[in-house]
Amino acid sequence: MKSTPARNRVVISIATTMALALAATSAAAQQTPTVQERLGHPPDSRLLILHADDLGMSHSVNRATFEALEQGWITTASILVPCPWFPEVARFVSTHQDLDVDLGIHLALNSEWTSFRWGPASPVDEVPSLLDEEGYLPLLEPMVVAQARPGEVERELRAQIERARTAGIPISHLDSHMGTLFRSEALFEVYRRVGAEYDLPILVERRGDRTAFTAAAQSEALLDEVLSISPGVPAQEWLTEYKRLLAPLPPGVYQLIVHLGYDDAEMQGATWDHPDWGAAWRQSDLDLVRSQAFRDFLVEQGFVLIDWADLDRARRPADR
Repeated sequence: MKSTPARNRVVISIATTMALALAATSAAAQQTPTVQERLGHPPDSRLLILHADDLGMSHSVNRATFEALEQGWITTASILVPCPWFPEVARFVSTHQDLDVDLGIHLALNSEWTSFRWGPASPVDEVPSLLDEEGYLPLLEPMVVAQARPGEVERELRAQIERARTAGIPISHLDSHMGTLFRSEALFEVYRRVGAEYDLPILVERRGDRTAFTAAAQSEALLDEVLSISPGVPAQEWLTEYKRLLAPLPPGVYQLIVHLGYDDAEMQGATWDHPDWGAAWRQSDLDLVRSQAFRDFLVEQGFVLIDWADLDRARRPADR
């Protein structure tokens, strides 16, 4: 079929419209400052939060994490409020106010160690769908997804936040223990709503396992990716594996999660049948963050260390 002038004009018009639309989208993207730029860094910067999970779980974890916070080996940590050693965290905060530590709440719906368990922060008769047959928070995430009622989940998340606030702990952000709140849209929406109502940033990543269920929620993500070491790495290759994980990262905003603790009798007893993230694992992570070789690597790679208070500033237009 021959082309006609009218047909050519239509084709040109469609192509022009598409080109203009793409240009407009590109221009809009360029006009929206990146998180790096909102914090005063060049757009090609690599910002990194060095974050320790599970503070409050045990005295061993607390000792290691307190030392890392005091020495500046990590920039943030998040607290397991229902755990037995939470009062020690509250005491540390009250006696170290000069440190201005950046602490979030590691919102927990699981109690994953087979011989070291904890229950909810709420009265148990108010959150029956969050309990296993022994009266603890369940061992595994699928059980939470299968049985937890969103209303009871919200009650429990609020109870954990309020317990920390009552203890005088300034809260910098919220995240999810074992990623359970990312396992269903209903759980995620509770997480997101609670964060909004407390005006706290929540951990969501643009790519990875901790992404949002809707485009609107995903657009609020402050992190490009959350990183952590995988099981199966020999202790002698710990530093090498972290270098492999971090070195190729493009410009963006990242959180590296470590699990700190001492390989002592307490941690060995709590995690006796769970080598992944157990006592030896936590000792290796502690040895990593306090090693000069790791700190030198971060400097050589040009990573800019930040915390969640920085990300909170980045999400507030009035502060830009």
